[in-house]
Amino acid sequence: AAAYALHEAGHVVSIVNPSRVKAFAQSEMLRTKTDAVDAALIARFCSLHKPERWVPPPPEILTLQGLVRRHQRLAAMRIEEQNRFDSPMLSRAVRMSIKRHIAHLTAAIEQIDREIDDLFNEHDGLRRQRDLLMSIPGIAETTAARILGEVPHIAEFRDVKAIVAFAGLSPRHYQSGSIRRSTRLSKLGNANLRSSLYFPAITALRYNPIVRDLSARLAERGKPKMSIIAAAMRKLLVLAYGVLKTGRPFDATYAAS
Repeated sequence: AAAYALHEAGHVVSIVNPSRVKAFAQSEMLRTKTDAVDAALIARFCSLHKPERWVPPPPEILTLQGLVRRHQRLAAMRIEEQNRFDSPMLSRAVRMSIKRHIAHLTAAIEQIDREIDDLFNEHDGLRRQRDLLMSIPGIAETTAARILGEVPHIAEFRDVKAIVAFAGLSPRHYQSGSIRRSTRLSKLGNANLRSSLYFPAITALRYNPIVRDLSARLAERGKPKMSIIAAAMRKLLVLAYGVLKTGRPFDATYAAS
């Protein structure tokens, strides 16, 4: 809200991962934290690093983002209630209450699905982008909507490394002398986008030839299951970037070249 208000007032706005500013503060060994000290710190950070200017997404993207995030929250609540319903030793009254709540959540999710469909039907450009994403095996309507809602300017990222970093899917290597730790995801990025790719990646491991071949190569190298799933998530996002950047639907032959 602050970013939109400042942009509307004519200011140049940048949105920066707070971890970057925190690391910058640590590099200066600041020991005092007040509003005045923080303001000066942020000013020095901007002067030195010159973060990119933020361009607000169009209204339909903002609406889509709100809808897909609400969809995610309701779906998570429904899973929680379904897990509670399966718990032992529940009284009949509690079980019936949970059942009613699950029905209510299901109806709310279906309503949001309809609103998302209406939004795509109203905006041809958005619908074309969704169709391009859905040409990728493993990405269906819900995932396509979530990608477009969370990354409104995905085709404008400078390269695949940038979009992977934005999602927090970059591998984090640790090696110091003889000490070597297992590689993990950085998770310094958009958690909503990252969580949206988990189950589609599992589907893509079976049905997407590019992701399936990648999985086979990693398995031969002895990579653990979660590392393979993380790699599949990255590959799906890279393929999504590719089809939106080129405006061409998924082609397994082209993608593998």
